[in-house]
Amino acid sequence: MFSQPVMFLAILLVIGLIAKNQSLIIAVGFLLVIKLIGLDSKVFPYLQSKGINLGVTVITVAVLVPIATGDIGFKQLGEAIKSSYAWVALAAGILVAIIAKYGLTLLSEDPHITTALVFGTILAVTLFQGVAVGPLIGAGIAYLFIKITELF
Repeated sequence: MFSQPVMFLAILLVIGLIAKNQSLIIAVGFLLVIKLIGLDSKVFPYLQSKGINLGVTVITVAVLVPIATGDIGFKQLGEAIKSSYAWVALAAGILVAIIAKYGLTLLSEDPHITTALVFGTILAVTLFQGVAVGPLIGAGIAYLFIKITELF
């Protein structure tokens, strides 16, 4: 019952409560419930293999809601392309997507990196009120730094 994973998750839950981080509390609570009711052997492998894609899909849906509601349409798109800030945002979106692609590669090829990225994300979420989208982008940035250091 009080295995290392359960104790680790309980510590993360306490950290989430102290930091008042709702996302961390919900995520850890969900994982603890799944673990404690014994569905972990069925649910965790699926979440581990498909979780990032599911999360990206949920975020994409949330971003597209203003288009679906009509708050953003072709008029706003036309106005946006006239803005230099919009072009910077477009370039940033492209760059982040490319970096994230390499992050997926790194996570699949070097699983021990995942541990460091998870801890980094937890620290950023709890200490700096960051948002837990970091592991994928973090892995991509780590991949770039690793490749740069390999040049020397």
